[in-house]
Amino acid sequence: MLSFFSQLLTAFGLSSASGLNAYIPLFIVALAARNTNLITLNPPFDVLTNDWVIGALGVLLVIEMIVDKIPAADTINDLFQTFVRPVAGAVLFAASTNVINLHPVLAVIAGLVLAFSVHAVKATARPVVTASTLGVGNAAVSVAEDVTSVVVSLLALLAPIVVGVVVVVVIVLLVLWRFGGERAPARR
Repeated sequence: MLSFFSQLLTAFGLSSASGLNAYIPLFIVALAARNTNLITLNPPFDVLTNDWVIGALGVLLVIEMIVDKIPAADTINDLFQTFVRPVAGAVLFAASTNVINLHPVLAVIAGLVLAFSVHAVKATARPVVTASTLGVGNAAVSVAEDVTSVVVSLLALLAPIVVGVVVVVVIVLLVLWRFGGERAPARR
Protein backbone atom coordinates (compact mmCIF):
# COMPACT_ATOMS: atom_id res chain seq x y z
CA MET A 1 0.00 0.00 0.00
CA LEU A 2 2.86 2.38 0.83
CA SER A 3 4.34 1.71 -2.60
CA PHE A 4 1.07 2.78 -4.25
CA PHE A 5 1.01 6.09 -2.35
CA SER A 6 4.72 6.61 -2.88
CA GLN A 7 4.37 6.16 -6.65
CA LEU A 8 1.30 8.37 -6.69
CA LEU A 9 3.15 11.14 -4.84
CA THR A 10 6.08 10.74 -7.22
CA ALA A 11 3.68 11.15 -10.14
CA PHE A 12 2.09 14.24 -8.57
CA GLY A 13 5.49 15.82 -7.93
CA LEU A 14 6.91 15.14 -11.38
CA SER A 15 3.78 16.30 -13.18
CA SER A 16 3.60 19.48 -11.12
CA ALA A 17 7.28 20.22 -11.76
CA SER A 18 6.70 19.88 -15.50
CA GLY A 19 4.24 22.77 -15.29
CA LEU A 20 7.19 25.04 -14.51
CA ASN A 21 9.64 23.54 -16.99
CA ALA A 22 8.66 20.54 -19.10
CA TYR A 23 12.20 19.36 -19.74
CA ILE A 24 13.71 19.40 -16.24
CA PRO A 25 11.63 16.54 -14.80
CA LEU A 26 11.71 14.61 -18.09
CA PHE A 27 15.52 14.92 -18.18
CA ILE A 28 15.88 13.96 -14.50
CA VAL A 29 13.56 10.95 -14.90
CA ALA A 30 15.38 9.84 -18.07
CA LEU A 31 18.76 9.98 -16.31
CA ALA A 32 17.44 8.40 -13.11
CA ALA A 33 15.76 5.54 -14.97
CA ARG A 34 18.87 4.91 -17.02
CA ASN A 35 21.53 5.23 -14.31
CA THR A 36 19.83 4.39 -11.00
CA ASN A 37 17.06 2.25 -9.58
CA LEU A 38 15.06 5.26 -8.33
CA ILE A 39 12.46 4.78 -11.03
CA THR A 40 11.74 1.99 -13.48
CA LEU A 41 10.10 2.91 -16.75
CA ASN A 42 8.05 0.23 -18.42
CA PRO A 43 7.31 0.30 -22.15
CA PRO A 44 6.53 2.57 -23.89
CA PHE A 45 7.97 5.08 -21.39
CA ASP A 46 11.37 3.38 -21.33
CA VAL A 47 12.09 5.21 -24.59
CA LEU A 48 13.07 8.15 -22.36
CA THR A 49 16.29 6.28 -21.51
CA ASN A 50 17.43 6.21 -25.15
CA ASP A 51 20.63 8.19 -25.87
CA TRP A 52 18.95 10.24 -28.59
CA VAL A 53 15.97 11.10 -26.41
CA ILE A 54 18.21 12.12 -23.50
CA GLY A 55 20.29 14.24 -25.88
CA ALA A 56 17.19 15.89 -27.35
CA LEU A 57 15.81 16.58 -23.86
CA GLY A 58 19.14 18.16 -22.91
CA VAL A 59 19.09 20.45 -25.94
CA LEU A 60 15.44 21.40 -25.37
CA LEU A 61 16.20 22.05 -21.70
CA VAL A 62 19.04 24.44 -22.54
CA ILE A 63 16.88 26.29 -25.09
CA GLU A 64 13.98 26.54 -22.62
CA MET A 65 16.24 27.83 -19.86
CA ILE A 66 17.70 30.55 -22.07
CA VAL A 67 14.49 31.70 -23.76
CA ASP A 68 12.55 31.76 -20.48
CA LYS A 69 14.83 34.45 -19.09
CA ILE A 70 14.29 36.96 -21.91
CA PRO A 71 11.36 39.39 -21.50
CA ALA A 72 8.74 39.04 -24.26
CA ALA A 73 10.41 35.85 -25.53
CA ASP A 74 9.30 34.15 -22.31
CA THR A 75 5.67 35.07 -23.03
CA ILE A 76 5.89 33.59 -26.53
CA ASN A 77 7.60 30.54 -25.04
CA ASP A 78 4.80 30.18 -22.47
CA LEU A 79 2.24 30.17 -25.29
CA PHE A 80 4.12 27.35 -27.02
CA GLN A 81 4.66 25.54 -23.72
CA THR A 82 0.90 25.58 -23.07
CA PHE A 83 0.83 22.45 -25.22
CA VAL A 84 4.20 20.94 -24.23
CA ARG A 85 4.08 21.16 -20.41
CA PRO A 86 0.72 19.39 -19.96
CA VAL A 87 1.84 16.61 -22.32
CA ALA A 88 5.08 16.25 -20.35
CA GLY A 89 3.03 16.13 -17.14
CA ALA A 90 0.78 13.44 -18.61
CA VAL A 91 3.77 11.36 -19.73
CA LEU A 92 5.46 11.70 -16.35
CA PHE A 93 2.31 10.84 -14.39
CA ALA A 94 1.58 7.83 -16.57
CA ALA A 95 5.22 6.70 -16.55
CA SER A 96 5.38 7.00 -12.75
CA THR A 97 2.18 5.07 -12.16
CA ASN A 98 2.29 2.48 -14.94
CA VAL A 99 3.40 -0.26 -12.54
CA ILE A 100 0.45 0.21 -10.17
CA ASN A 101 -3.24 -0.35 -10.72
CA LEU A 102 -4.13 3.11 -11.98
CA HIS A 103 -6.01 3.28 -15.26
CA PRO A 104 -3.78 4.86 -17.94
CA VAL A 105 -6.51 7.30 -19.00
CA LEU A 106 -6.85 8.54 -15.41
CA ALA A 107 -3.08 8.89 -15.16
CA VAL A 108 -2.89 10.91 -18.37
CA ILE A 109 -5.76 13.17 -17.33
CA ALA A 110 -4.28 13.72 -13.86
CA GLY A 111 -0.89 14.60 -15.37
CA LEU A 112 -2.45 16.96 -17.90
CA VAL A 113 -4.49 18.75 -15.24
CA LEU A 114 -1.61 19.08 -12.76
CA ALA A 115 0.94 20.33 -15.26
CA PHE A 116 -1.53 22.66 -16.97
CA SER A 117 -2.63 24.13 -13.63
CA VAL A 118 0.92 24.95 -12.61
CA HIS A 119 1.70 26.23 -16.11
CA ALA A 120 -1.43 28.44 -16.13
CA VAL A 121 -0.37 30.11 -12.88
CA LYS A 122 3.15 30.63 -14.22
CA ALA A 123 2.00 31.95 -17.60
CA THR A 124 -0.46 34.32 -15.93
CA ALA A 125 2.03 35.64 -13.39
CA ARG A 126 4.96 36.13 -15.75
CA PRO A 127 3.53 39.11 -17.71
CA VAL A 128 2.79 40.77 -14.37
CA VAL A 129 6.43 40.26 -13.34
CA THR A 130 7.58 41.67 -16.68
CA ALA A 131 5.35 44.75 -16.40
CA SER A 132 6.02 45.46 -12.74
CA THR A 133 9.82 45.09 -13.02
CA LEU A 134 10.19 46.34 -16.59
CA GLY A 135 11.61 42.92 -17.47
CA VAL A 136 14.41 43.07 -14.91
CA GLY A 137 12.78 40.44 -12.68
CA ASN A 138 12.21 37.85 -15.40
CA ALA A 139 15.58 36.15 -15.14
CA ALA A 140 15.39 35.87 -11.34
CA VAL A 141 11.86 34.50 -11.44
CA SER A 142 12.83 32.05 -14.18
CA VAL A 143 15.83 30.81 -12.18
CA ALA A 144 13.57 30.37 -9.14
CA GLU A 145 11.11 28.36 -11.27
CA ASP A 146 13.92 26.19 -12.64
CA VAL A 147 15.34 25.55 -9.16
CA THR A 148 11.86 24.71 -7.87
CA SER A 149 11.32 22.30 -10.76
CA VAL A 150 14.66 20.57 -10.04
CA VAL A 151 14.00 20.35 -6.29
CA VAL A 152 10.43 19.06 -6.70
CA SER A 153 11.56 16.53 -9.33
CA LEU A 154 14.35 15.22 -7.11
CA LEU A 155 12.11 15.13 -4.04
CA ALA A 156 9.46 13.28 -6.04
CA LEU A 157 12.01 10.57 -6.80
CA LEU A 158 13.98 10.53 -3.54
CA ALA A 159 11.39 11.46 -0.88
CA PRO A 160 7.87 11.38 -2.31
CA ILE A 161 6.28 11.71 1.13
CA VAL A 162 7.87 15.18 1.39
CA VAL A 163 6.09 16.11 -1.84
CA GLY A 164 2.80 15.01 -0.27
CA VAL A 165 3.43 17.12 2.84
CA VAL A 166 4.39 20.14 0.73
CA VAL A 167 1.26 19.77 -1.43
CA VAL A 168 -0.96 19.66 1.67
CA VAL A 169 0.78 22.71 3.20
CA VAL A 170 0.49 24.69 -0.06
CA ILE A 171 -3.21 23.82 -0.39
CA VAL A 172 -3.88 24.87 3.22
CA LEU A 173 -1.98 28.13 2.72
CA LEU A 174 -3.85 28.87 -0.51
CA VAL A 175 -7.20 28.20 1.15
CA LEU A 176 -6.28 30.40 4.11
CA TRP A 177 -5.05 33.15 1.80
CA ARG A 178 -8.12 32.95 -0.41
CA PHE A 179 -10.76 32.75 2.29
CA GLY A 180 -8.92 34.31 5.23
CA GLY A 181 -9.15 37.85 3.87
CA GLU A 182 -12.89 37.79 3.17
CA ARG A 183 -14.22 38.89 6.52
CA ALA A 184 -17.23 41.11 6.75
CA PRO A 185 -16.42 44.75 7.53
CA ALA A 186 -17.13 45.81 11.08
CA ARG A 187 -20.35 47.79 11.52
CA ARG A 188 -20.64 50.81 13.73
